[in-house]
Amino acid sequence: MNGIYILITICVYFGILLLTARIIGSRHADNDAFFRGNRQSAWPLVAFGMIGASLSGVTFVSVPGMPRSIDMTYMQTCFGFFFGYLIIAHVLLPLYYRLNLTSIYTYLEKRFGKYTYHTGASFFLLSKMLGASARLYLVCLILQHYLFDAYHIPFAVTAVATVVLIWLYTRKSGIRTIVWTDTLQTFCLLAALVLILFKVADTLNLDFIGTVHAIAENEHSRIFVFDDWQSKQNFFKQFFSGIFITIVMTGLDQDMMQKNLSCRNLKAAQKNMYCYGFAFVPVNLLFLSLGILLLLAAPQLGLDIPEKGDDLLPLFAAGGYLGVGVLVLFTIGIIAAAFSSADSALTALTTSFCIDLLHIDKFGETKAQTYRKRAHFFISAVFVGCILAFESIDSPSVIDMIYVLASYTYGPLLGLYAFGLFTKKQARDRFVPIVAVLSPLLCYITNRVVETYTGYRFGYEMLMINGLLTFIGLMLLSIRRNPRTAA
Repeated sequence: MNGIYILITICVYFGILLLTARIIGSRHADNDAFFRGNRQSAWPLVAFGMIGASLSGVTFVSVPGMPRSIDMTYMQTCFGFFFGYLIIAHVLLPLYYRLNLTSIYTYLEKRFGKYTYHTGASFFLLSKMLGASARLYLVCLILQHYLFDAYHIPFAVTAVATVVLIWLYTRKSGIRTIVWTDTLQTFCLLAALVLILFKVADTLNLDFIGTVHAIAENEHSRIFVFDDWQSKQNFFKQFFSGIFITIVMTGLDQDMMQKNLSCRNLKAAQKNMYCYGFAFVPVNLLFLSLGILLLLAAPQLGLDIPEKGDDLLPLFAAGGYLGVGVLVLFTIGIIAAAFSSADSALTALTTSFCIDLLHIDKFGETKAQTYRKRAHFFISAVFVGCILAFESIDSPSVIDMIYVLASYTYGPLLGLYAFGLFTKKQARDRFVPIVAVLSPLLCYITNRVVETYTGYRFGYEMLMINGLLTFIGLMLLSIRRNPRTAA
């Protein structure tokens, strides 16, 4: 019976998305609408929609499962996120608007040359494809387990159908459609989160004050870790990692910046970044609070807490222990979170592939639209392949896996942009791809050696080390004067 409720919710939800896409796509279907939204997006819509795009279905499922293993220490990373958004607003956004960029990696060509440009774009394509696929994989897995397994539908069919639905409502107007659909999806996500919180608190017979006390007094309510330098949850590691994770996964990410570049001007984009960055902290605090309430509710309902943190919220919601209303809200929440992230990722990947690798901006409009549509379909197919690959890996925590991947794949981008923005030297363009590949490889070897001989295992701080190695490599290959002054 629960499967029927989930299926009906999915059908209604996608019907609304497709209707929204059809209305917008019928009026704006050119490449400028697809890539930049005709630079007409209202910043409040962009800011609100970006909350859902950043959180994703992984946050909706993984973050409530964190308190059991690492308490609420993830908030240390979230505090770092906020300061990272301020850096983006005042360092990167002015640069992007001044150069009037469609793809942010065009800056690398202006600053260094074509080899660096293609290297930066390629690392983004790799990073975003892996990260977005991991997020979408988790949602497909939940739907498979709680719905499609009962009908003996293979996981591969679930993955294909999910990606096809995203392709359908993004294929015409791209970012212009996504600004509106992400706003809708973020509203659904946050509404689902708040209503589920109220339902769990009601199950525990707690009013608002009682809920706050129950969370604050719980053994898993610890946020700060200052005394253990060996721990991956040490405050300074988490805080500074949060800053740099935000810079690379938002400021150096075509997906997130594409929404900002669709705003009318720089000031509007900066307002968007302030509001979006501020909202990220309380939203994640609510997700972690929900996790503690679920841990309190499990014994009361006679439930065994699952071994994997990612299974905690699905156990309560999709298992029907909190009622049909929560089941519907949970379904809307994970789909809204997952698709607001995946749809913009698909659009950004298409943009980068078309502009940075195919250079369709040099074609006529008709030919460019043809290539863009083919690229959009091709990347959708690659999405499916990556989701199936993640199924075979079956990581116990998808959100941790995403940040680990980011440490290795976004590190070279961090080093490239830092070198370009904060030095006047000119790296030897032809050798930049070698540096960008060697840096994450050296990081991986270092991590294995250090862990083998000391027992210490690097966490998210590997991103900063990776970026530093890239920066040093570029310094060693640099020449004294920089003939390009685009930065």
